Amino acid sequence: MLLFIAALISGLIILVISSDKFIEHSALVAEKLNISPIIIGLTLVALGTSAPEMVVSAIASLDGSPEIAIGNVLGSNIANIALVFGATLFISAIPIKKGLATKEVPLLMFITLLVGAVLYDMNLSFMDGIILISAFVVVLTLLLRGSENLEEELSEELPDADSTSLPRSLLIALIGLAALIGSSKLLVWGAIGIAEFFGVSELLIGLTIVAIGTSLPELAASITSVKKGHHDIAIGNILGSNLFNLATVLPLPAILAPGIIASNVLHRDYIWVLATTSLFCLLIILFNNKKQSSIPKWVGVPFVTGYAGYLYLLYLSSVG
Repeated sequence: MLLFIAALISGLIILVISSDKFIEHSALVAEKLNISPIIIGLTLVALGTSAPEMVVSAIASLDGSPEIAIGNVLGSNIANIALVFGATLFISAIPIKKGLATKEVPLLMFITLLVGAVLYDMNLSFMDGIILISAFVVVLTLLLRGSENLEEELSEELPDADSTSLPRSLLIALIGLAALIGSSKLLVWGAIGIAEFFGVSELLIGLTIVAIGTSLPELAASITSVKKGHHDIAIGNILGSNLFNLATVLPLPAILAPGIIASNVLHRDYIWVLATTSLFCLLIILFNNKKQSSIPKWVGVPFVTGYAGYLYLLYLSSVG
């Protein structure tokens, strides 16, 4: 049992570190090869928000544990809003960036409702995966349309090209990718071992330990951003991460390991995803229309309390 716990914890730590290194130095390699800053920037945004969930879900699906992959996606989305956003509000009230309520929020709600539609038949099929990826392409196109100074904004995401040589960046990127895959396999192995030891479902482990672990980068990034006064990044990280999780990570178990899903996925976990996402989006809309367009600190209390309630509900279902 201690070996499984050690594997899971070390897998999470290496996952976070290797993810950052792989993304950063992949961007440097692309930049030195004169690839468009827009392409690099979009890749950074996509991978930067969902790389841990993406690799863990792919490895879990390939290892015959799609429930961990599904639980990781839904659990991460719940944790990102109820835990990450709620905890960030404890640090500071968060101003709402103009335009979020008219573009990003409707798109996140659209993807969230689409996921409910594909899960409704209790079967996550290959075609469901294709539908979600296709929807992501549409969403990405809409996000880009009408964006002013897009290349300049995305270029700000890029690391300094002069900081290291091309061979060195390529080597670090390859090592980071290998560590990312290896740590994900270690994490999934530990998670499966813990589930078997306690006699609980892999879905439950995916919804809790794995989901919280892969959401830790968002928590750290959001709190750090707020402390530095970059409040826009805090909400942007959550919106982007949840959108990418549903549209690009959830299709992985659908394509790699399609099959019937547990009834709790739709009737419990998806309902929580829908409820937290709807409340999150509603807050952005409401406070965006107020003269003082900042979400106050006290809102963090019901979010974090609600997340504790969700974990308790999962506990009851595991012992029931």
